[in-house]
Amino acid sequence: MVRTSVIGCGNMGSALVTGLWKSGNHTVIACDLDSEALAAVADYSTETTEDISRAAEADVVFVAVKPDIVEAVLDELELSADQTLVSIAAGVPTEFVEAYTDADVVRIMPNLAAETRDMAAAATGDLSPAIRELLDDVGEFAEIQEAQMDIATAVNGSGPAFVFYLIDAMTQAGVAGGLDHEEAETLAAQTFKGAAETILRDDRSAEELIDAVCSPNGTTIEGMEVLWDSDADEAVADAVAAAERRSKELAADFDDA
Repeated sequence: MVRTSVIGCGNMGSALVTGLWKSGNHTVIACDLDSEALAAVADYSTETTEDISRAAEADVVFVAVKPDIVEAVLDELELSADQTLVSIAAGVPTEFVEAYTDADVVRIMPNLAAETRDMAAAATGDLSPAIRELLDDVGEFAEIQEAQMDIATAVNGSGPAFVFYLIDAMTQAGVAGGLDHEEAETLAAQTFKGAAETILRDDRSAEELIDAVCSPNGTTIEGMEVLWDSDADEAVADAVAAAERRSKELAADFDDA
């Protein structure tokens, strides 16, 4: 069992707590000053605490707080060279975190699917075998360069919200066609889930898979013609670009820190 702790049990922190616990490979200390946040993850934690020094006793310490309080947390957090600090604070450079700790520093951008162990994460830093196994316990990860973290934040960190938007759009189309909401949402969400698994497991490209689904003169090609003639791809690209810009703005706040 790997001793882990998560400092900050908001949406992302609590998702990590839950996913790590569900893997069965970790003891998890959940740390937050908000008693309600701790109560929400109590069933998925070995221990809940408001004491950051307790969280600092773990082998792997996640700092899952908002960027504007990262510095205050790092000031209080005393770790040694044989520990690993994993920062998930959006826009906070690895170099900034390293200046505050003797621990090995890994920076990741996960997403909320860590709760169901389906996380997509971008990771940068010296990823030890133990950290690789830990990330595998809660989903899939891509190892990238620090300079690529802003775009990764937009793609997989913000991406779930974009996907939720598209699932809801398909759900509403189903409801408009006569399905009840629960039926339509199940069909739409499971379709996204299955399509995602196919992309990950199949050697064919997205374009090739589209062709595989589109029978000549069939229903799918009729719908795809509408998408191809629209600006849907540009709208998605614009959403990703906007999220990337915001990540860069957050990072700029730490340039002179």
